[in-house]
Amino acid sequence: MKAGIVGLPNVGKSTLFNCLSNAKAQSANFPFCTIEPNIGVVNVPDIRLEKLEELVNPERVIPATVEIVDIAGLVKGASKGEGLGNQFLGNIRETDAIIHVLRCFDNDNIVHVDGSIDPIRDKETIDIELQLKDLESVEKKLDKVKRAAKTGNKEAQKEEAVLLKLKEGLEAGVSVRAIDISDDDRLAYVKPLQFITDKPVLYVCNVDEGSAVSGNEYVNKVKEAVASENAEVIVLAVGTEADITELDDYEERQMFLQDMGLEEPGASVLIRAAYKLLNQHTYFTAGVKEVRAWTVNIGATAPQAAGVIHTDFEKGFIRAEVIKYDDFVSYGSEAKAREAGKLGVEGKGYIVNDGDVMHFLFNV
Repeated sequence: MKAGIVGLPNVGKSTLFNCLSNAKAQSANFPFCTIEPNIGVVNVPDIRLEKLEELVNPERVIPATVEIVDIAGLVKGASKGEGLGNQFLGNIRETDAIIHVLRCFDNDNIVHVDGSIDPIRDKETIDIELQLKDLESVEKKLDKVKRAAKTGNKEAQKEEAVLLKLKEGLEAGVSVRAIDISDDDRLAYVKPLQFITDKPVLYVCNVDEGSAVSGNEYVNKVKEAVASENAEVIVLAVGTEADITELDDYEERQMFLQDMGLEEPGASVLIRAAYKLLNQHTYFTAGVKEVRAWTVNIGATAPQAAGVIHTDFEKGFIRAEVIKYDDFVSYGSEAKAREAGKLGVEGKGYIVNDGDVMHFLFNV
């Protein structure tokens, strides 16, 4: 599962990517410095993993990860191929969620592609380009469906009605994710077409250091503008976060954060938010060889969770032994939790909860 970082040129995308990833994307003060999408696999910060390590004392610990893609800056006219438009749109189509970076700081030394700071205009520029590309996809699909609908095909007529609703919404500047369509119709006719504006979105307001805790007027405008989208907004001083990641000493990093009034790096908050945006959560396996966080989609069953470890586990699934994280920590070990009757034996229909400590029994 991938989350793509998007935005206009020079809003802080590549600097943010550098904060999140061990990879070092080129970060320069001119548009299009990220020509190919940079991909980084980022660890998901999780204090529960540290606690399990403390209790189990394993040989190794492996966190959950999220794949982050840094995508070239988009400009007005991208849907018609301007700038690196076609490449940008192709790259973003391959991601599962969007992290939209908006410039919410003043700095005369960093040029803005449109000559002034206005995060709402910037957001609309990208929204419009993405909506235009989706509109193009809707119109192509409509041409095919209309022919089938004219023959009296009931299914095609139903799909045509949904596509016409999408067309109307996109022409009015509404993204696919915000168009009112029933869940069944969305699953049947919208999801298969992989519209760019149907992807879940997280807005990152890139602010100056002094606005990292409380935001600023630009941030307030962004929150107001996206209120109807049911999207999360995160405030991040990306330049300062970059400085923090350069510090090798943990104590120094903590002091830096305290001076800013922050409890943890904003990058950690963002990674967890991206993980949630991708509709994922964590279960754990905990043994002396390895304590590990595994990534599953929210709503996954026990066999599906087992399949994340190995496909044979899912094929030959018999049952899962489950201890809730809080019980594991409270009793201090699997053995003591088992003695206290806190180990549940679950079958194929069990829905995995965030934080479950699991052990699978299977036969192939």
